[in-house]
Amino acid sequence: MKPVPSPTRPAALTPLYWLALGTFAVGTESFMIAGLLPDMAADLHTTIVASGQLVTVFALAYALSSPVLTALTGALQRRALLIGSLAFFAAANLLAFAAHSYAELMAARILLAAAAGLYVPGANALAGAIAGPERRGKALAIVNGGITIAVAFGVPLGALIGDRLGWRVTFAGVAALASAATVGLLIGLPRGIGAGLPTATLRERIAVARQPAILLTLLVTTLWATGAYTIYTYLALFIADTTPLHGAQIGYVLFGWGVAAAFGVMAGGKAVDRLGARRVIVPALGVTIGAFSLMSASAHWLSASIAILPILVGVVAWGVAHWSFYPAQQAALIDLAGLRGTPIALSLNASFMYLGFSLGAALGSLTLSFGSANDLGWVAAACEVAALGLTRRLARYRMRGVAQPAAPETAAPTSFASACSTSQSPRCATRAQ
Repeated sequence: MKPVPSPTRPAALTPLYWLALGTFAVGTESFMIAGLLPDMAADLHTTIVASGQLVTVFALAYALSSPVLTALTGALQRRALLIGSLAFFAAANLLAFAAHSYAELMAARILLAAAAGLYVPGANALAGAIAGPERRGKALAIVNGGITIAVAFGVPLGALIGDRLGWRVTFAGVAALASAATVGLLIGLPRGIGAGLPTATLRERIAVARQPAILLTLLVTTLWATGAYTIYTYLALFIADTTPLHGAQIGYVLFGWGVAAAFGVMAGGKAVDRLGARRVIVPALGVTIGAFSLMSASAHWLSASIAILPILVGVVAWGVAHWSFYPAQQAALIDLAGLRGTPIALSLNASFMYLGFSLGAALGSLTLSFGSANDLGWVAAACEVAALGLTRRLARYRMRGVAQPAAPETAAPTSFASACSTSQSPRCATRAQ
């Protein structure tokens, strides 16, 4: 077997950038569709509400398939699995590009979700094997940075391209990105890398999720994600209905939200290290509630020309606060799960997040069916209120001593460095930057 370069050498980190290009492609495809729904609905001769189900089904398929497929493929060679899943992701994007009907596009989205759910956890796990314990934080920062960059730049760029060249071109672009990353992994990943890397079984995942404090924390993640996707799925429609903006201008709004989200991830990670997870989670949820309420209040009670400013303020505040919550929630799970349970808990957190995305897209469609786009902010805020209430209940639960690690050997790492030596947390990635 060809020896793997020493992790102390910069060349050893080169494959991480190919992994990051793959996560960038996945993140762009996952989030970009929100800005494309109006054009997709018109082209496929369906309603925007029906088009929104493309988001619902994708997120639900990701949430359900990721832990199952990851466990079932645990015995496969890591390099081959990553390359295969990313190549399949590229092919599924081409199917979406060529789809002539709503049903064909829906099928392509399900295949995309399955491929993404295999690739992203595998890429994070392999990052540690490539870099070694002493550089794991930097490795995770690089790989997870692909998704952060996708939120900040890939999504609004996709919206702008879709507006100018059509929504199909965005899927072709993502297919090209995924194909380039696949070639990079074929060339740059040493054979045998990740051999012996353990994968949690379904039974082990269920055992972690059954712990009351962890389950409550995961439910908070679901409520947080539900609120966001209630309005994010139909953000292009909301902006078009409530402000004078249209077409490419909506893409600029998505760009602003993406930049705010990227800033929120970084700021949230740093704040967690200074203040602790709960002191970030509670204010982040509070600001998110205020932002969503401001957006709907402005839509209902102000004219479009006047509402544009407070709505844009709400979009930026939402992006910063909402994504500041994410690394803090990851840190809270690290504290709860302990050293051994951290990788499983963070993997479950991703599944519960995508479950929330699915529920949010469905809730947004129900809101449009029985109300209007103006009401999306109210409904989203209600979900965040529920998340905040559950967070406070969890704090009382922990104060009674229920949510302690099961045994001393599984206690949570006492320092950031020790936590990052074993976890796949974006908290680690953010701090390493």
